[in-house]
Amino acid sequence: MSFNLSNDWLEFLQEDLERMQFAEFLRRINGLYEDNPDGIFPPLPMIFNAFHEVAPKEIRAVILGQDPYPTRGHAHGLAFSVQSHVVPLPKSLNNIFKELQSDVGLEPPEHGDLNRWKDQGVLLLNSVLTVQEGQPGSHKQMGWEAFSDAVIHRLSQEFDHLVFFLWGAQALQKSVLIDASKHLILNAPHPSPLAAYRGFFGCRHFSKANEFLASKHLSTIAW
Repeated sequence: MSFNLSNDWLEFLQEDLERMQFAEFLRRINGLYEDNPDGIFPPLPMIFNAFHEVAPKEIRAVILGQDPYPTRGHAHGLAFSVQSHVVPLPKSLNNIFKELQSDVGLEPPEHGDLNRWKDQGVLLLNSVLTVQEGQPGSHKQMGWEAFSDAVIHRLSQEFDHLVFFLWGAQALQKSVLIDASKHLILNAPHPSPLAAYRGFFGCRHFSKANEFLASKHLSTIAW
């Protein structure tokens, strides 16, 4: 298998991964790629991009997505993000940038690659990490939810003063995994065109996150 988690994350999640028989689960995922090498997204080596080159102790915020973009060339392992050459931007990401501009006055960036957020300790985590081309939600209930649950719960347990962005009903279900007494949970409708006007626009989550971090004497995020 040509995909893996770093030793930092494997150690951090060890108990959870053993309980969910993670190695066997990854073998099943690898089999899907072997059967359909060009029709499962993101590309196999990119599945765990959100965790690459960032240790658990470096995480300051979690933005939770649903599953990867099912459009060829879009998904690259970071929730809501696309590689820099992708145009036009997915509508959900475009709405995120609209809210960012409204909230903190940032002009929309030239591309949709959110690695700049990841590099500052923002974990761009999808609840489900793979998808079949053209079929949103096609890999739900395969086992990924147990993995993303473990990541969120363990981060909540082990650290203090993180910000969790839960956008949409599916993401909101994860709130039971988070200790609200020490972390900031930001809830809003999903930024998709179907829901953004129901309260995502105007939620001001980006400024609220930085206000919270600053109040805990932590460095803010350069969105």
